[in-house]
Parts: sequence; C-alpha cells; structure tokens
Amino acid sequence: MMNKILTRTTALTLAVLAAGCVTSAPEPQAPALPKVAPEQRLAAVEAAAGQDDKELAVQPLRDPQVEDLREAASGARARRDYAAAAAALNQALLIVADDPAVLQERAEVALLQSEFERAETLARRAYDLGSQVGPLCRRHWATIEQSRLARGETENAGSAQAQIAACTVPGINRM
Repeated sequence: MMNKILTRTTALTLAVLAAGCVTSAPEPQAPALPKVAPEQRLAAVEAAAGQDDKELAVQPLRDPQVEDLREAASGARARRDYAAAAAALNQALLIVADDPAVLQERAEVALLQSEFERAETLARRAYDLGSQVGPLCRRHWATIEQSRLARGETENAGSAQAQIAACTVPGINRM
C-alpha cells in the first residue's frame, strides 16, 4: 500500500515537473510596419497642404527675429541638419509660443527626426491655436496622420485623413 502511494506521488511529481517544462506558444507578433523614410512622410504632408488659388489663406505679420529663426530652420532642413532646424524653431517658440505656423514647422521637423508622438502633439496644438481651414490646417492633420501611420495606428490615421478634407473651404466668389 505504501509502495503504491509512493509510486503515485512520484508519478504525480514527475507529471508536474514535466508540465513546467512545456513551453507555451510564442506570442503572435504585430505585423511589421512598412518602412517609410521620414522625408517621404514629410512629402506626404506637403502634398496634402496643396495650394488652391480659389482658397482663402491668411498670412499674419511676423516678428523679424522669429522670421530669421524660421529661415535658419528652413536652411538647416535643406541641409538635412534636423537637430539645428529643431533648435532654431525651439528658439522661435520661446519668443512666440502660440504661433501655429512655427508649431507646425516644429512638428514637421519632429516628423523628420522620427519623433512621431511629439510631431502629433505639436501639430494638434498648432491646429487648436490656429485656423481650422486652409493649407496650414491640412498640414496639421497630414502630420497627425503620418505620425499615427508611423506608430502603426492605421485606424486613427484614417480619422486624421478624413479631417484633411474638412480643412478646405473655398474662398468667396466675387463678381
């Protein structure tokens, strides 16, 4: 009898130990995101902005110091020196923290630096502070769309894509 209990206990112990050695199925991996260069993402943003002669686009007066910093950032972007572009725009934002155009330019540089969450945050803030229509509005939403696509949030990117079309309002047709 004691021998039977010992045999069963040993068998049970071996079964438990064997079960501990079984490996579980590997976790399913998320599908790989398509490899898109940051420059291609920015090109999509610029294409979405477009320029329609029939559309009303308002350009505010600019602080000369801010304009110089924006030009420096533009030159740095052309040289692909995205860190210098970001630094110039950050300095401009210290002067005019709530300028939607400067915020958008900084968002685009963040996109080029593959800082996708920051790009979306800046573009969203620029949209909230600026005009809800026109080319700048489309750039905001295109930046948000590209940021979401880069992070694999395709469903959310689709909602941003829908907002791009809502940014176009034709100008007044005068006779």
